[in-house]
This record gives sequence, structure tokens and C-alpha cells, in this order.
Amino acid sequence: MELDQTELFTPAPPERPAWPAMARGLRHRCPACGEGALYERYLKLRPACPACGEDLSHARADDGPAYLSILLTAHVMGTLQLAVYHLWQPPAWIMAVSFSLGVTAMALALLPRFKGLIVGVQWAKRMNGF
Repeated sequence: MELDQTELFTPAPPERPAWPAMARGLRHRCPACGEGALYERYLKLRPACPACGEDLSHARADDGPAYLSILLTAHVMGTLQLAVYHLWQPPAWIMAVSFSLGVTAMALALLPRFKGLIVGVQWAKRMNGF
């Protein structure tokens, strides 16, 4: 049995621009069209885009968003904490309460943005079944 050359070499799908898809994900929008909402709830991805119908069920961000959120939050808030203590030397309880609230708020604000960024990268690179 002879193989057909067209069966062996299928053309690669066209490239998708990564930067616009990442920017759309950061804004909680569909990486394909930028119109539809990416989430049903806080971190629950929609199975498909309500605007363009792009299938989003293949996205698997796993621990990436949490890692990036913790990394950025720790660097920013740790540096800020050292600067505040060096400049004003507030009481320990004020530092503990204020920075605990700040770290929690910053990490929770960054988490869905980083998840959207990772979904945008996955969509642009056709990873996980996109």
C-alpha cells in the first residue's frame, strides 16, 4: 500500500498573535475576540465565549496564576513593608494588620488577571486542545 504525500504533511494552523490574546485575558475577556466575558464567577471559566462561541473548556491554568500572584505580591508588598518600617517605624500591630489586608487584597486582585493571561497564552499557542 502506497502512502499519499498529502496525508503525511498537513499544513500547520496559522499563527495566532500572543500579545493581544494575553492583553484580552488580563482584562477578563475572551482571548479570541476580546468581547465576551472569560469568567462565570471569580475564577470559573466559561465553557465557551458568549460573543464568538470559542471553546474555552480546554484551558488548564492549574497553579500558574497562584504562583505568579504570590511572586508579584511578595516582591511588591515585602519591599513596601521594609520601606514603611524604615521611614516611619509604626507599631508592630499596625504593620501586621495593614500589610495582612494589603497582601490579601493584592493577591486576590491579581489571581483572575494572571489566570486570564495564561488562558490567552494557551489559546494563542494552541495548547491543551485549543
